[in-house]
Amino acid sequence: MGNISPWQLLIVLVIVLVIFGTKRLRNVGSDLGGAVKGFRSAMNEAEQTTEQISEDVNKDADFDTTPAEETRKDG
Repeated sequence: MGNISPWQLLIVLVIVLVIFGTKRLRNVGSDLGGAVKGFRSAMNEAEQTTEQISEDVNKDADFDTTPAEETRKDG
């Protein structure tokens, strides 16, 4: 129970084609492809922005990294 035969898949495919038609399925496919492309583009852009922000923070950090013990002048 859970095994799907190739004949069952073929029957489901024929039913889907009859209900929706090839033109509508083609439009759904192209819309889905455009959505995936947009998602990937947004993910790449977000990754580049994150890398740029981390680089800018490292460049702009003007902190004295000398430990506090060395900056004290005892006596």
